Amino acid sequence: MKKRQGDAGIRGRGDQKALAGPALFSASPSPPVSPSHRVASGFSLVELVITVGVMAILTLGVIPLVQVSVKRQKEQQLRESLRQIREAIDQFHREALAGVQMQVNQQQGQGQGQGQGQGQGGQGGILGDPRVRVFITDQTIFTVDNADRYPPDLDTLKNGVSVLPLAMPASSSQGGFGLRGDKGIADVSQSTIPKTKIYLRNVPIDPMTGKADWVLRSCYDPADSTSWGGENVFDVHSKSDGKALNGEKYSDW
Repeated sequence: MKKRQGDAGIRGRGDQKALAGPALFSASPSPPVSPSHRVASGFSLVELVITVGVMAILTLGVIPLVQVSVKRQKEQQLRESLRQIREAIDQFHREALAGVQMQVNQQQGQGQGQGQGQGQGGQGGILGDPRVRVFITDQTIFTVDNADRYPPDLDTLKNGVSVLPLAMPASSSQGGFGLRGDKGIADVSQSTIPKTKIYLRNVPIDPMTGKADWVLRSCYDPADSTSWGGENVFDVHSKSDGKALNGEKYSDW
């Protein structure tokens, strides 16, 4: 009887150990990880230093390229802005001279249609220029000092001036009819209402300064002049003192 109780006690203690075994095993700490295992699963200090160094070198190489690209885009915008203003100045000048010639022809008692053929010698002269489609009628915008008929300022190009169409007579050697049939330009000044022609939608912004402010030059100013005479606007330049990628100054463009 005692033996059976002893066996039962042994089995009970064994069952308790069996039940407690998994709990003790699960609560036991994990085995230590060797240093070699840590290096294989992540980055070592040397690898991190090399990676940061390579990224720094790449960054230092990319920044100058980006700066050059941005500068080149601004230079292209500057050239385009200068081209727009100068083309507007030249077109204004041509049509202003055409207005002067039409005025002279009228004062001489010639018909406007005959003035195109005789006033400038055939179809030559400013009236024969195919780029001239209208002539400026308002001569009051020009002062005595501006006999060459360049725009007095950039605002005049933006605000516009009064013009009339320049039609070719039916007897022209180029053939065809004027804007009002075979009566040609003789009828235009009598019946057509002057319209306002705008030469610049807006004064372009200088990309180098970020402002619509330009260095103006009169046709009477020397090429190396540092101030504007004020008679007219013959040319414009950038106010920037910087240098372009080709070594030229922006103010010389």
